[in-house]
Amino acid sequence: MKWLGMFFLMAVAVATSPATAVEVSMFGKTKDGEDVHEYVLKNEHGMTVSLISRGATIRQIIVPDRDGKLADVVNGFDDVAGYEGEGNQYFGNATGRVCNRIAKGRFTLDGKEYSLAINNDPNHLHGGVERSLDKVVWNAKPIETKAGEGVAFRYVSPDGEEGYPGKLTISIRYVLLNDKNQLRMTYRAETDKATPVNLTNHSYFNLGGEGSATVIDHELKLEADKYTPTDDTLIPTGEIADVAGTPLDFRKSTRIGDRIEKLTDTAALGYDHNFVLNNQSGELALAATLKDPKSGRVLEVHTTEPGIQFYSGNFLMGQKGKGGKQYAHRSACCLEDQHYPDSVNHPNFPSTILQPGEKYEKTAVYSFRTE
Repeated sequence: MKWLGMFFLMAVAVATSPATAVEVSMFGKTKDGEDVHEYVLKNEHGMTVSLISRGATIRQIIVPDRDGKLADVVNGFDDVAGYEGEGNQYFGNATGRVCNRIAKGRFTLDGKEYSLAINNDPNHLHGGVERSLDKVVWNAKPIETKAGEGVAFRYVSPDGEEGYPGKLTISIRYVLLNDKNQLRMTYRAETDKATPVNLTNHSYFNLGGEGSATVIDHELKLEADKYTPTDDTLIPTGEIADVAGTPLDFRKSTRIGDRIEKLTDTAALGYDHNFVLNNQSGELALAATLKDPKSGRVLEVHTTEPGIQFYSGNFLMGQKGKGGKQYAHRSACCLEDQHYPDSVNHPNFPSTILQPGEKYEKTAVYSFRTE
């Protein structure tokens, strides 16, 4: 009877365990010998999200199409070496301390000038070269919330890392919701010195499935009447201009390829622009809707941020990703919710300066559905 009772309790425990329990496994080691773990989240609606601790990275997002067929819709790699290689163009990574560009890698704060790495000549891009947030291994642990299972990532960036002032403590919580095919990302940060902070996720999407030939047949709608024009090095001029009458007008759902060739001969080589979102309240609101007419998959991006960078994969070069699939030119796109590029050098832009005693907070949601 004792063994029967134990068997019964074990059976109940298995039967009542949540369907979204986090699966944890070793993903590999970095070239410096650090362990990288993978965390897999699942819900009952057919969505799977895989995360790895190097770069607090989204490695997979698997969602159904209108017929229920599953596909992975983000670029990535099958091993740590792929993420450490030249073919990794920030695929799914947490990006910062300051995402996007800082002009000539310089800014002045509280009377002191800071110099950063020039890794997108002549500018600084996505937080640096060796210890930017996409390249470090984060502490991670599975979490359980009322909304769903998730992973909490934490990283402490020391004062002076990649040239930035202040010890910056960062946390990102990814939660896959039980009742909807939504991935919610909650960012927090604190500092002991004034410092610029602008964090985002850099996933590349193709809703037809990663490795599909092109993304230019996708349709995009952006909740933005304005954008920030740039110079020939993709640094904002400081102007905030109307999208009306330009190839950047996505106020109505528009095929990405309809006007992209008008931008091919510009410095952006296609779309690589920051859009000023209509919602500037800091409350969570719809920013972008991406559709693949062929599969019926739809992605909605909600954010508390004032801007979103739409990038059409202009520098993808056919590198091999998961399962040996090739990521061809313009075969995926990014929708990076953010503060505006080079905000630290533009007083008229929403501030990215975090002060001691303040808390940086940001929420973003990737929502998937079909039609």
